[in-house]
Amino acid sequence: MPVLKNARHEKFAQALAKGKTAEKAYVESGYKANRHNAAALAREQHISTRVQEFQMKAAEKAGVTLQSLTDELEEARAIAIAEKQSSAAVAATLGKAKLHGLLIDKKQHAGANGGPIQIADITRLKGMTTEELEVLERALVQIGLAEGDPAGEGEPED
Repeated sequence: MPVLKNARHEKFAQALAKGKTAEKAYVESGYKANRHNAAALAREQHISTRVQEFQMKAAEKAGVTLQSLTDELEEARAIAIAEKQSSAAVAATLGKAKLHGLLIDKKQHAGANGGPIQIADITRLKGMTTEELEVLERALVQIGLAEGDPAGEGEPED
């Protein structure tokens, strides 16, 4: 893929390839700080393709290939077996499996006590009065879903 036509996109992709966060790369590329826009730009196909290209070039320069990593893990596995270190041998085998995409770590997210994750529709807060919001805040503090002063005293106003 050639250099991206948009110079800021190119600079953004280069910064991502160097390991910068999307947010930092976004600002370094000349954009105003905006986490949402940075994440959206990082997901764009032309950006991710360009980042992959940079990373593959860097890996080639370092002499790191799928085969070289596989060989290193196999060597470590052989040494572990010779030293009767079964856990190290298993770790090397699992490393090879992950490297070749045969083993994928799955993570499951859950709410309190393994239950479903609670989702709150905060758009309903728009029509609430200050008093209603204060009552809601005290209730959330009392049941442990928010931090604050359960008495509702708050900070004194200036």
